[in-house]
Amino acid sequence: MKFIFKKFQYFFLQNILNWRLTRLKKLITLVFIGFVWNTHSQNDLLRVYDLKSEYLANPIGLDVKTPRFTWKIKDQRRGAFQKAYKISVGTDSSNVAAGNGSHWNTGKINSDHQLVVYGGKALQAFHKYYWSLTVWDKNNKKVECDRLSSFEMGMMEARNWKGSWISDSRNIDKKESAYFRKEFNIKKKIKKARVYIATAGLFELYLNGKKVGDHQLDPTYTRFDRRNLYVTHDVSEYLQQNNAIGVLLGNGWFNHQSTAVWYFHEAPWRARPMFCLDLKVTYEDGSKETFSSDTDWKNSSGSLIFNSIYTAEHQNAQLEQKGWNTSGFDDIKWKKSIVTSAPSDNIVAQALHPIKNNLEIQAVKMRKINPQKYIYDLGRNISGVSRIKVKGEAGTVLKVTHSELLDDRGELDLSNIIVHYRPTDDNDPFQTDIYTLSGEGAETFVPKFNYKGFQYIEVLSDKPIELTEQSVTGIFMHSAVPPVGKVNSSNPLINKLWSATNNAYLSNLFGYPTDCPQREKNGWTGDAHIAIETGLYNFDGITVYEKWLADHRDEQQSNGVLPAIIPSSGWGYQWANGPDWTSSLAIIPWNIYQFYGDQKLLADCYDNIKRYVDHITEISPGYITNWGLGDWVPVKSKTPKQFTSSIYYYVDAKILANTAKLFGEEDDYQKYSELAANIKKEINSRFFDPKTAIYGSGFQTELSTALFWGIVPEEYVEKVANNLAKKVILDNSHIDVGLLGSKAILNALSENGHPDLAYKVATQDDFPSWGAWVKEGATTLFEDWKVDEERKGAMSRNHIMFGEIGAWFYKALGGIKPDPERPGFKNILSEPHFVTGLEKFEAQHNGPYGKILSSWKKDNGKIFFDIIVPPNSSATLVINGKEINEKDGVKFSKNKKGAFQAKLLSGKYHFEIIR
Repeated sequence: MKFIFKKFQYFFLQNILNWRLTRLKKLITLVFIGFVWNTHSQNDLLRVYDLKSEYLANPIGLDVKTPRFTWKIKDQRRGAFQKAYKISVGTDSSNVAAGNGSHWNTGKINSDHQLVVYGGKALQAFHKYYWSLTVWDKNNKKVECDRLSSFEMGMMEARNWKGSWISDSRNIDKKESAYFRKEFNIKKKIKKARVYIATAGLFELYLNGKKVGDHQLDPTYTRFDRRNLYVTHDVSEYLQQNNAIGVLLGNGWFNHQSTAVWYFHEAPWRARPMFCLDLKVTYEDGSKETFSSDTDWKNSSGSLIFNSIYTAEHQNAQLEQKGWNTSGFDDIKWKKSIVTSAPSDNIVAQALHPIKNNLEIQAVKMRKINPQKYIYDLGRNISGVSRIKVKGEAGTVLKVTHSELLDDRGELDLSNIIVHYRPTDDNDPFQTDIYTLSGEGAETFVPKFNYKGFQYIEVLSDKPIELTEQSVTGIFMHSAVPPVGKVNSSNPLINKLWSATNNAYLSNLFGYPTDCPQREKNGWTGDAHIAIETGLYNFDGITVYEKWLADHRDEQQSNGVLPAIIPSSGWGYQWANGPDWTSSLAIIPWNIYQFYGDQKLLADCYDNIKRYVDHITEISPGYITNWGLGDWVPVKSKTPKQFTSSIYYYVDAKILANTAKLFGEEDDYQKYSELAANIKKEINSRFFDPKTAIYGSGFQTELSTALFWGIVPEEYVEKVANNLAKKVILDNSHIDVGLLGSKAILNALSENGHPDLAYKVATQDDFPSWGAWVKEGATTLFEDWKVDEERKGAMSRNHIMFGEIGAWFYKALGGIKPDPERPGFKNILSEPHFVTGLEKFEAQHNGPYGKILSSWKKDNGKIFFDIIVPPNSSATLVINGKEINEKDGVKFSKNKKGAFQAKLLSGKYHFEIIR
């Protein structure tokens, strides 16, 4: 019995021990897993990402000698910031990864900068450079980027070009497009191959039958006799032993054959399209070879028999020379090319987000009128082209017409977009592609060198054809700028307006901002500076604007004058320009500085802004100017041009003074500060009545522009704002402004104590209002407030000029603004307005430091507000409310206006507010 008990005791103790060992193993495992998870979590929380060179990801073909590097850090801890950084640049990726680049090693720099300009050895043309980045967090912990970034230099200097400028003829009236080809052999193993192609006009590049790249309408439009852009493509994967290179040229704005009121058909640069090309091949053994454009290239015509960037494109598939861009093609009937002079002596890299086919849209409705006529409705207004897939008898001619409107019979109505076209005959119908079928089975037609503005597509055939809803597709084209903003709310009208504004903005971005994608396609300066904040809140557009401001510098006359449209053939220097429009020269660089914290564009334009402001001063004795176009397309009340132009004169002088201070130009700072002060004083002396606190006639534009642009003396701001509110209420809480007033009206109200009224105005849905367009079915913004029959046939339905409302959503409802004292959203000015009538709102903007979020909703008498401040930045938060119940560890104080105010470090915050 004793033995049995001991045996039982032994087994009992052994089981206890085994159980404890098992528990211990599980505990150790859990601890280990927790450690691994925590390590992984910390690594996931803290990382470096979005590395860019010149605001592009791993670009090739740069010319800039000192490229800019930018990056972001991900660190979810509250108060996260970058304590230091280290950059290494070189040609050997292994050495760069080890932090020992051949060209630049900064060492550890104690700085929170996330925009750094290259400062190493001179960069060489055609060389590829890698760069690595290491940052240190707030605890001095080192974080290395897990992958290298790179940039590759292009031509850099004109002397590096080997090719000749070539064309097929000198006949500017020749309609058929020129096709060029050249064959060459590769006998060694390729390491890399690049094509550099500069074109006066437009081009498509082919290698061995394949189109190179996904760009459209390259290169983007410039003043061709002063600056031309070249494009770089990596063609390493396109080459084989026996090769054929092909180039197809289009007219673009260079050889404008269609006639309209802006005289582009008489442009001083006009000539037959031409190009210059170098194909540089680097072999594995280190040797190099260049294949260039010269007179040995052969050319011919083909299926593209007419193209106009303004009107449309004509193709005859029966004339297609199949295989023209492949090796072995019989080109015995092709002729040699001719050498031409270069269009300018300034050939520079196109370093921007290119134009692309960004979205395909299927028709929501098709009507078969008869076997020869079909009408398609895309359900939305876009810029771009249509693609048609069709079978038919050889020689069948299709006319594919595009419009924004249908008439009362349901037929296409082009009356609103054809008003400025001046055709000399009926061979070039507006927005009407013409395609002749080959008859060889299923055929696909897409224009190559044109774009249009449209919602409706009519296919008219001279012989019966059978089409389906899938036969026609709309292709939304625009500069492929990455989206960086998003708005969503409980009010469907706001969501639709935000979408319509973005659609209008993108529809008018083709390497330069335009007014409309159909009737004009002109780079109207006023439209662009009014919409600049809308563009930058929603899209990463710096590369396009830097290019366009270079166009400004090209167009500026020696006396400082700019044309109203840029680029220009010469039109716009005598009418429609002036400070209210061409202030784009100052306002856009200043806003780029505010949104990106980047001074380069201001520096590039500094002397130009000085010449411009000095010219206004010369022609404006007494600090008041009448030069300008005025408050374009007002509802009913027309503010005097002298008033609005003088305000923009002040804005330009103020920006110039601030820029001079930024650059340490003390004399200029004093000079232009005094000028701005004198302009402001004279505006108030002539137009302001201090007894009534009224400007001029008390129109909405007069009061709101004076408030928005800082003209009103501080002691009168509240009175003027109250008068504005009274005027708006008197106008039944609707707008009574034109273009210039549309920039100011909502901001002037919401920034000066009347956000509820601003919201009410913004969300009206009857005339005159933005919402009336949406009620009318708009998916883009219109050119005129009126939507009735009186103006239906005279206005574009895809205009960005009234697009400031898209920025106002971020500024007023989201309360997201850059701080002029710490630009680039280094510090965020956050003052969301929890307006009456809106239950929920959210805005986010991906700025230079990462995602900024402002989100609020109302529930049971409370407001729940969430904000995200990205790492390495801060926010000045202002909350208008009775009480803050949940403060999330934040200490608030009261400001002069009685609102709660606090300084926020980076991180996520949640507040509960009693309004």
